[in-house]
Amino acid sequence: MKNRIVEKEYFSPKVVKLVVEAPRIAKARRAGHFVIVRTGPKGERVPLTIAAADPDRGTITLVIQVVGRSSEKICALEVGDCIDDIVGPLGKSTHVEKVGTVVCAGGGVGVAPLLPIVEAFHKAGNKVIVVLAARTKELVILEEQMKTNSDEVIIMTDDGSYGHKGLVTEGVESVIQREKVDLCVTIGPAIMMKFVALLTKKYEIPTIASLNTIMVDGTGMCGACRITVDGKTKFVCVDGPEFDAHKVDFDEMIMRLGAYKSLEQ
Repeated sequence: MKNRIVEKEYFSPKVVKLVVEAPRIAKARRAGHFVIVRTGPKGERVPLTIAAADPDRGTITLVIQVVGRSSEKICALEVGDCIDDIVGPLGKSTHVEKVGTVVCAGGGVGVAPLLPIVEAFHKAGNKVIVVLAARTKELVILEEQMKTNSDEVIIMTDDGSYGHKGLVTEGVESVIQREKVDLCVTIGPAIMMKFVALLTKKYEIPTIASLNTIMVDGTGMCGACRITVDGKTKFVCVDGPEFDAHKVDFDEMIMRLGAYKSLEQ
């Protein structure tokens, strides 16, 4: 079955939102799930988190950042074009329950997969405070959607062009210092998640990180996505993508993420 693109929107020159027909995935998907997509018969398999799903329309929403050749090809597709293959939903969905106050910290394109998690925790009756971080105002995405599904949104920009000047950790810490936080969820660049985890560990706040490792098959067979959690080897595609952030070996993960940097360019 071909997966036709029904909507396309540019969040920034290098970040694109695609709404794609995938009725079965739309029905089965839960917050935290991801898919693997492929364009062309020799296309690379690219893991993408499902940012939203509409079971009535039979569509899923994907947010893609241009990093290398494959993501560039996906982002170049227009409304009416088809993505050759979409496999999913993959991974384990987010464990959602009423815990109290939840701080959700997202950076860059990681804000897209954070949205369904924010929605789910808010629906479960939690107070949800969202901290969005980007380098500049132009790179802040999904602000309005976050406001609709949370109690408060704090924006942090590296250059101070919007919201507060500073890093995501400063935004998270400002919340921790004024009220009791029961859980933190973080998605974004690996280095950002590492520092959010170091901060929340200091305050003894349970923290979930959704990891974005290199993946090939998405079924636990190839081992490309392996990481170390609490001294044990785990596979992000089947054991995750969400893990206890205080137990993840982020330094090892960052090193492995850099393996193909020269090829991506």
